[in-house]
Amino acid sequence: MEQIRDAVRLLGPENLILNHCTSTYPCKPDELNLRAIRTLRAEFSCPVGYSGHETGLQTTYAAVVLGACFIERHITLDRSMWGSDQAASVEPPGFARLVRDIRVIQRAMGDGVKTVYESEVPVMKKLRMVNRKH
Repeated sequence: MEQIRDAVRLLGPENLILNHCTSTYPCKPDELNLRAIRTLRAEFSCPVGYSGHETGLQTTYAAVVLGACFIERHITLDRSMWGSDQAASVEPPGFARLVRDIRVIQRAMGDGVKTVYESEVPVMKKLRMVNRKH
């Protein structure tokens, strides 16, 4: 954290985006420490993103839910190719799925205000009628 504090002091939080990352290729889920996204957001006055070096997509989705404002993942044509980060990279079909699913998650997060949606009204009326008969 002290290295990050020094960098933010040097650069200033204006026009800065921090990127939470663990630089192991591939990184084990136990070492991703995704809650650090919230820690960084709480301490610094700038947006925080996520750079994932893990295999799979699940933990990248979790980073979005935890508030990452952008995602960086390595892309490769073939994960079995030679190279230090191929195993932690995403092939084009997986990348397309990642983007599609992040957009769904963003819509599903909503605004946090508890609301009765118009689509719920008929169901509520029906269930209340059923409960009155018993």
